[in-house]
Amino acid sequence: MNYEAVIGLEVHAQLLTDTKIFCGCKASSGDEPNTNVCPVCLGMPGALPVLSRKALEFAVLAAIALECKVNSRSIFARKNYFYPDLPKGYQISQFDEPLAVGGRIEIELENGEKKTVRINRLHMEEDAGKNLHEGFEDSGRFSYIDMNRCGIPLIEIVSEPDIRTPEEASLYLQETRKILRYIGVCDGNMEEGSLRCDANMSVRPAGTLPLGVKTEVKNMNSFRSVRNAIAFEIDRQIKLLNDGGRITQETRLWNQASGATIAMRSKEQSHDYRYFPEPDLTPVIIDDEMIQTITARIPELPKDKKERLVKDYQISRYNAQVLTESKALAGYFETACRHGGNPSGISNWIMSELMRELKQNKTDIQDCPIKPEHISELVVLIEKGTISGKMGKEIFAAMYKTGAAPSAIVEEQGMVQVKDEGQIEKIIDKVLEENPDQVKGWVDGREQLFGFFVGQIMKASGGKANPGMVNSLLKQKLEGFKKI
Repeated sequence: MNYEAVIGLEVHAQLLTDTKIFCGCKASSGDEPNTNVCPVCLGMPGALPVLSRKALEFAVLAAIALECKVNSRSIFARKNYFYPDLPKGYQISQFDEPLAVGGRIEIELENGEKKTVRINRLHMEEDAGKNLHEGFEDSGRFSYIDMNRCGIPLIEIVSEPDIRTPEEASLYLQETRKILRYIGVCDGNMEEGSLRCDANMSVRPAGTLPLGVKTEVKNMNSFRSVRNAIAFEIDRQIKLLNDGGRITQETRLWNQASGATIAMRSKEQSHDYRYFPEPDLTPVIIDDEMIQTITARIPELPKDKKERLVKDYQISRYNAQVLTESKALAGYFETACRHGGNPSGISNWIMSELMRELKQNKTDIQDCPIKPEHISELVVLIEKGTISGKMGKEIFAAMYKTGAAPSAIVEEQGMVQVKDEGQIEKIIDKVLEENPDQVKGWVDGREQLFGFFVGQIMKASGGKANPGMVNSLLKQKLEGFKKI
């Protein structure tokens, strides 16, 4: 039997506020353990929560950017469960009256087809602490708890089960992350846990409507792990059904090392959490004025920017997709284009040489040592024939190391391209004279030797000879030997 997967994602995004959602503690989980805590986030008796206005504004900003309908009234609820990293014995979240509902995210598949994934809801909640199971002398006997993360503001974005493949799930998560980073509400760092993703998934006979029994997959901390975990779980469920087994509703963990999902616990239902309205917080009321004010803060979003770059700069959709991965990278590209140079050439240099160097040096585009106008200048020098593409790579390396302008490096190192026909002919004649056996081999039909001659000529000219002129003049010279 042919099966299809039905997948929905729950994305938890940590908001970039300075303080926690219900108290004034620093919203940082990377400091000395248990230093950013107070009676409120530790759940001490009598301590009362107060909603952070900045966290609310960030959540509304995200909801609008994701095309959700922001509810004029929402309430917080207590989600009751017991775990060592949850000192109150409950998590303050939202349940039946969330902040926003009904959004959408558009993804572009590899074949160019566009698909819309609907968003069911977006709500606010507080984060829990962190259990530490490794790194201590007695880790074999004890686990430790860091409460710094308790109370850090989160938004949970719950999709509809519109996703069908691991690739679609990864693209949806990437687009969600991109939007949240563009509007500045989340840094999207999955490895550090500021963006987390759980997948609810099932399989069903292809072409049918009823949903199968679902499992929830957790512990996916990269786009690659999302793809691999979902792919494994799809295969596991299909194999189990084909072998006559049945799917159990449960929560499973992705184990990166083994490349498999592992059963963790039976899946809870909403009634297991015994939700009830949070008595210490009043309903959240959002008026039209607040919506209008926050809407005005939304920048050009990734999909709109991508379409504009394709239209305005005539670059490929692939290049536009890469360049709009971050707002800063797109801004760097556009700044470079304003200084002249072919946009396609500029995008290629940014995507190949520049992004490789940034990755190797673990540097963000904001800290790039090369100014965008210098990338433009380098492209212009190559377009004019002042330097060759090969020389351009050498100059680029010097630019990244020193931050100097390409024209200054060209002048300092005397790297202007040789375009004097007579000078190039002398170099060619010398190379041919020094390699008579290779000349004879070319005349006898070994045409691959042409590349050997080009390499020798470029080496003899110190890489400065104009490649086009070298190829043209060399061909004329070699053809002359055939007539002798």
